[in-house]
Amino acid sequence: MAGREIAPGERLQFDIPAAALYTHTPLDLTVEVIHGSRPGPALLVCAGIHGDELNGIEIIRRLRTLKTLKSLKGTLVLVPVVNLHGFIHQSRYLPDRRDLNRCFPGSESGSLGSRVAHLFFTDVVARCTHIIDLHTAAIHRDNLPQIRAALDNPEVKKMAMDFSIPVIINAGLIEGTLRAEAGERGIPVLTYEAGEALRLSETSIVTGIRGITNAMRGLGMLPARRNRAAATEPNIARSSKWFRANSDGMFRPLVKLGTRVKTGDLLGIISSPFSSAEVGVSSTIDGIVIGMNNLPLVYEGEALFHIALFGEAGVVQDDITAHASVIATDPLFEIEQVTLGQIEDIDLK
Repeated sequence: MAGREIAPGERLQFDIPAAALYTHTPLDLTVEVIHGSRPGPALLVCAGIHGDELNGIEIIRRLRTLKTLKSLKGTLVLVPVVNLHGFIHQSRYLPDRRDLNRCFPGSESGSLGSRVAHLFFTDVVARCTHIIDLHTAAIHRDNLPQIRAALDNPEVKKMAMDFSIPVIINAGLIEGTLRAEAGERGIPVLTYEAGEALRLSETSIVTGIRGITNAMRGLGMLPARRNRAAATEPNIARSSKWFRANSDGMFRPLVKLGTRVKTGDLLGIISSPFSSAEVGVSSTIDGIVIGMNNLPLVYEGEALFHIALFGEAGVVQDDITAHASVIATDPLFEIEQVTLGQIEDIDLK
């Protein structure tokens, strides 16, 4: 990979020169390859395609230390920060305001985004057989942990089900995204969405680590789970809809992520900052809140709630509640209380 050879049983972290700041400060794409002693798939886990999305970076930081990786079959490729410029500037975008996740597969002679995408796609993505791409919601929005995938591909669907979290969105492919362009080349890709930009969410992080190791078991890269009862039954959404502000003003949500809502339920209130006038935002569908706006200041037409429709929303809410309880008691959950070095001794059973 990128001119390096990593033999079976070896582990190597290396930097690929990717770009530079206008101060001539070089920017390197840091890649870690863990090559198992036995053959198997090559799974890429990447984060930071949007530079302000931090949960995935922390997921990879913890994932790389897990004891269970000593039993790895195949190859695990970890890239914690793809959009280096955005990460430095705490921004979703590149300096030219381009979205890197609309630049794939890229070009060696195109825009900055196109060149970064080309380097990553050519040197890393093309060498992998499967991908899990880690994301959060955009700034001032929050996402319930969820998988987005093109489920018409049987291999992608199996990976999504193996990830074993309550909510899966059957999401179409958008041209220029890593998911679409890698998919066109026969590489199955999952997008894991959880949490909010520029914030770390322990629930989102632990759910992501668990989901990735579950998917790796499904691919035969890790031994089967000893505690099979810990698996979560996934639910595939039929569709989803954004509910938008019908007025501008101060927004107060009345429901939380994971809440089941019914037609007519009051989701939130928009009030005038200068009077007692208030306008309600109500649901017109039955479903589960999977995304929401966290910023109280809203304009008319602004997206407030993302609601997914399921065959049995009540069952989904029960699964979400049960899954949250499992994650809250996970030995990885309060990792900040684990003394340095002990994380390697936490085995994902």
